[in-house]
Amino acid sequence: MQRAGWTLAALGISEAGWLRLGSRYYQALAQPSPSKLALLVGVNQYPQTPALTGCLTDVELQRELLIHRFGFKPQDILTLTDQQASRQQIETAFLEHLIGQAQPGDVVVFHFSGYGRRVQLETSKTGVFNSLIPVNGVVTSADNSVANDLLEETLWQLLRSLPTNRVTTILDTSYNAASKDLQGNLRIRARPQLIVQSQLLQEQPLRQQDEGSLFDEVKLRSVVPRWFEFVDQPPPGIVLRAARSSQLATEAQWSGFSAGLFTYALTQYLWEAAPATSVQVSLSRVTGAVEQLGAKQQPALNEQKIQQQSELTYYLRPDTNVSSDGVVIAVADDGNTAELWLAGLPLPVLESYAVDSLLNIVTPTVTDGEASSPPLQLQIESRTGLTAKAQRLLGNDGTNSLQVGQLVQESIRVLPRNVDLVIALDAGLERIERVDATSAFAAIPHISTVKAGDQPADYLFGRVQDGNSLESPTSAANKPSLSRYGLFSRSQELIPDTAGEPGEAVKVAVHRLAPKLQTLLAAKLWRLTTNEGSSRLGVRATLEMIATKEQVLMQRETLHWSQNTTSKATEGNIPTVSIGSRIQYRVHNDSEHPIYLLLLGLDSSKSAIALYPIASVDAAVAAETKPSLKELSVAPHETLIVPQTSVDFEWVIHGPPGVAETQLIFSRANFPQTMAALAVSMHHREAKEQIGPLVNPLEVAQAVLQDLHQASAVKTEPVGSATDSYALNVNIWAGLSFIYQVV
Repeated sequence: MQRAGWTLAALGISEAGWLRLGSRYYQALAQPSPSKLALLVGVNQYPQTPALTGCLTDVELQRELLIHRFGFKPQDILTLTDQQASRQQIETAFLEHLIGQAQPGDVVVFHFSGYGRRVQLETSKTGVFNSLIPVNGVVTSADNSVANDLLEETLWQLLRSLPTNRVTTILDTSYNAASKDLQGNLRIRARPQLIVQSQLLQEQPLRQQDEGSLFDEVKLRSVVPRWFEFVDQPPPGIVLRAARSSQLATEAQWSGFSAGLFTYALTQYLWEAAPATSVQVSLSRVTGAVEQLGAKQQPALNEQKIQQQSELTYYLRPDTNVSSDGVVIAVADDGNTAELWLAGLPLPVLESYAVDSLLNIVTPTVTDGEASSPPLQLQIESRTGLTAKAQRLLGNDGTNSLQVGQLVQESIRVLPRNVDLVIALDAGLERIERVDATSAFAAIPHISTVKAGDQPADYLFGRVQDGNSLESPTSAANKPSLSRYGLFSRSQELIPDTAGEPGEAVKVAVHRLAPKLQTLLAAKLWRLTTNEGSSRLGVRATLEMIATKEQVLMQRETLHWSQNTTSKATEGNIPTVSIGSRIQYRVHNDSEHPIYLLLLGLDSSKSAIALYPIASVDAAVAAETKPSLKELSVAPHETLIVPQTSVDFEWVIHGPPGVAETQLIFSRANFPQTMAALAVSMHHREAKEQIGPLVNPLEVAQAVLQDLHQASAVKTEPVGSATDSYALNVNIWAGLSFIYQVV
């Protein structure tokens, strides 16, 4: 109550007004309180402001996760979207739903997705405050604007009034506006700074007087001077931000839906995380996923106390300590057709997830990675965005029934053989440039084009400005210099070595980029093997930096076999590796079968690299022939260092600075077609290093998927997938992704 009193004073609520709430408030406090409460806010449609498209999806992502993964009761989750999300309604909901019900030790989640900005007092140079913009964030008149934002300090005061410290606040917004609403193919969640007079900060009743309202006489005011004494006091619990203070939070359009990159990455990881991990580890994984999606935003973590570094995300363990790829959200009357929510799949995989994929209902008893009895199995018939229609397969035990809330895990992943790399044409290009670019890209196999911002895309094609940034339409109009063209990430970051010379024709530029496009398409294909959460192989890999002794940078393992609840992570960042450092992977096979291993990746210049396991260098040198390749395997319960140092080779990190990624792909069966493709690449190279450039990355990536498809066919019954698809059985393969920053 003392904490609540501080908040009321700071917000301008009189003690007498609070006491007039009478016995109703104390009766509410005396009632048995639920142990888990959530308030989820999302705003897409702002008046007289460009609409966002992913905030309502964010709310849905959080709601389904909290209900089906963490055991929240639907009635204990309050959602406010679009017109419901006024400042007054948000504050009322916070006071009534959270403060009015929470008890010590309860778990509370507050989520906001929408625009943010900075609000500055006209008479103060230092009075600048972060604010969340509700749907009625600005009231305009002929002479001035009245700020009606939910200032961050107001939110902190509300959080401090909670009787529990087990609070998680998720803010998928940012405060520094950019020069335009679109950053490449990403939409920015920030508006320009607003300057107001102090007396024009909105003061109005918390809500209209309403018969029987718990807070019918309370007025809530955002009075800036009253905050100053609380500025240094942090909010309770964990605060997760989509981006650091100087960065931009973004959302993107995908196939059939839009979502905040941070919210999707966070909720997706929490679907599959089992055993539960600390918030530091969770945020590190989320940061890596956001980086891989091409966004220049680094999620941030605020913590009240240092010891909270070991706290679980949301202060909870999943209800079922088994990884999940989604959940049954509806069942038809016939009992054989279900609607699935598939937000547990990584975004790159979900984008290509095809019909005929098979998923198992999670069974309560799992031994050695296998279900104790045949699971109920569902086959995907159609998919739109995050939801899919699935049919119960005939032949399953009729005693098992489909029920809403049942978790699902992948069994067979079906992927199309024809996956395109989608290139967005920047809006700053002239019409003739777009026509020429469309024609030139169409001549390259598996490359398609869209207009930037209109449809999902993997990369962006546009003019290169001085400083290697994307040229804006305004600067292009005022600058008569010859055009240069290049390839950019979704967030307008130039891909290394893709900028052409001034005066280069569009068609010439596209032709020049063809090899890089093939490399990026290959990376898109091998990312489709990522299945850390669903794989039934027992494998673990650790990235180490070699110094005087090995230093662990990060660890990945198939979660069905995981025994660890902690992992290496620092401040929620992705690991950094200095140029010139030596690295290696330590791979362990936890299963009862030998496994085969491939290593593919993109270095920091976005060039393809691969592991070439050489059979015998000494014999090749003696015979003056090129060395041959051998398949790399790991015996059951054995550990292998990759690359092996017995041939006097060490993996040294080269520049430039940037993000690098490695995909480790394991299989119970060998990789005959992949090894043949790697041999072609090795024989085009002069160097005999184990880690080296990959000359034919697309051919190798396609061979990997074909080898896994061939191996899966031996282990599984036909699933009816078309001949133009790959069908990959999670029992035979595992794909682990490592992302790190080269500095």
